[in-house]
Amino acid sequence: QVQLVESGGGSVQAGGSLRVSCAASGRPFGALYVAWFRQAPEKEREFVARINSGGMTYYADSVKGRFTISRSSAESTVSLNMDRVKPEDTGVYYCAAQEGWGSADASHYHYWGQGTQVTVSS
Repeated sequence: QVQLVESGGGSVQAGGSLRVSCAASGRPFGALYVAWFRQAPEKEREFVARINSGGMTYYADSVKGRFTISRSSAESTVSLNMDRVKPEDTGVYYCAAQEGWGSADASHYHYWGQGTQVTVSS
């Protein structure tokens, strides 16, 4: 069983920066493929970014060039640095993990964190 705990988030003005982190436990961190998803009110959960055990990254077009996903094996954490944020980045950000390979499809991931709220004001 994998436990994921998000931290960070909060409120920020458009154009600012914010960081959310996800601490993983319960399985060897190196075996986990980790992704971030977000869900705005009355919208479906959408893919944001993902990173494999080797550090290869993938981003949604909407955040490419503004968001950076990274992982720390020493701390068993995956972070999402969000720069030049926009009001449309508002939502609950969820960390998800799966052993083995990854996907932009939320249904692929077995393990989920509780989510952390990010609010961007204009």
